[in-house]
Amino acid sequence: MLVSELMAHPPVCAAPDLSVPDAAHLLRQHGIRRLPVVDGGALVGIVTDRDLRETLPGRVTTLSMWEATTQLAGIRVSDVMRRSVITTTPDADARDVARTLLERRIGGMPVVGERGEVVGMVTVTDLLRDYAGQTPARPQEQTA
Repeated sequence: MLVSELMAHPPVCAAPDLSVPDAAHLLRQHGIRRLPVVDGGALVGIVTDRDLRETLPGRVTTLSMWEATTQLAGIRVSDVMRRSVITTTPDADARDVARTLLERRIGGMPVVGERGEVVGMVTVTDLLRDYAGQTPARPQEQTA
């Protein structure tokens, strides 16, 4: 089976200058955990829900809600994204991708087309869904 048969497309991507709160909202809105970061059509990084959570202030802080919100609005995705991104292609074998995900201990990777553009995302969930023979749930059917 090919990655193109499993990947989620079109991908939800973020610009490097997107604020951390806006990126977190984008993840929640689409029910996803990873955002490829694209600048001028080229993949420049990836940011995960964990990266964003680690950026947020803890529950015990001396900052007021207004101060915390103001500071967070100034932090951009480019400040917290991972620049070294493991990618795959639409014509890659799904087993090879599964092996890479296991070996690298990552939950997903961007799928990059011939011209270097991000054309999709493939995740462990996509592989498990295929293995279980289930169709993907539409976003409005997903529960939090």
